Amino acid sequence: MFAGRNVHVTAVRKKDGSLDFLEVPKKVIPWVQALKKIPFVRGIVGIIESSAKGAQHLNFSAESFAEQEGEADTTKKEEKNGIFSSISMVLGVAFVGVLSFLFGKFIFTLVPAIIEQFLFQNVFSNQILHNLIEGVIKIILLVGYIYFISLTPMIRRLFQYHGAEHKVISAYEAGMELTVSNVQKFNTLHYRCGSSFIVFTVLIGVVIYSFLHYDGLVERIVQRLILLPLVIGVSYEVLRFTNSLREVPVLRYLGYPGLWLQLLTTKEPEDSQVEVSIASFNRMLEAEKRIMEGRA
Repeated sequence: MFAGRNVHVTAVRKKDGSLDFLEVPKKVIPWVQALKKIPFVRGIVGIIESSAKGAQHLNFSAESFAEQEGEADTTKKEEKNGIFSSISMVLGVAFVGVLSFLFGKFIFTLVPAIIEQFLFQNVFSNQILHNLIEGVIKIILLVGYIYFISLTPMIRRLFQYHGAEHKVISAYEAGMELTVSNVQKFNTLHYRCGSSFIVFTVLIGVVIYSFLHYDGLVERIVQRLILLPLVIGVSYEVLRFTNSLREVPVLRYLGYPGLWLQLLTTKEPEDSQVEVSIASFNRMLEAEKRIMEGRA
């Protein structure tokens, strides 16, 4: 999936070699646009928006994959989509994506705090040290989770497409012609990836939590939940700041933790996957051009 200023585009290759595209124009909602201009608030809005869009495009890809595997006949489709279709009709696929994101954030916020409290509560009393250990546990759980799901064929393929997207963007930013051979020369890592944001939420969380005192596990958990929007907002601003410094020789290292996590969330793509990513990116550029010409 590639996101332009006015449209999101996803491309899926069918078994016959042809490509199917999903174009979703961005809807301009005045009050949302206003929120996206406010520092520390725009990060939360952006994450919710990205989760919603991502869910919509992943659903398109999943449905296309299911059809290619011969699961698209009426009987199987009704059986496969039964409960999920009912939920989607009520909540919408995008809203389900937002709920999934929030649920994941709650899990990776609360579980490390509970584990740390259980293992180290009576070992020492320094709460800053407790927060640091909590952060380490959170990173271990996160890395472990990503590593084990990456072993499954479907997720590995998803991560290969993730790497292909990064390669295409890097080639485009370098002014290269978007051919498979040119794109494959680039790295799968990219500074503006959402994987970097995940790492920053962990690091920023440790810093913010260290300014507060808590008595007991319940108060600790309540603090984490209340401060979650603040952690997300500050992390987004830090990510924007580090991206702006990526050309500065020394300060560019601030973005390295996010790049390290991308070693797990991206894989080297096959040429056929790069072809799909190039097609998706070019389709996005064409759609952007159409939209801008229509406004002229």
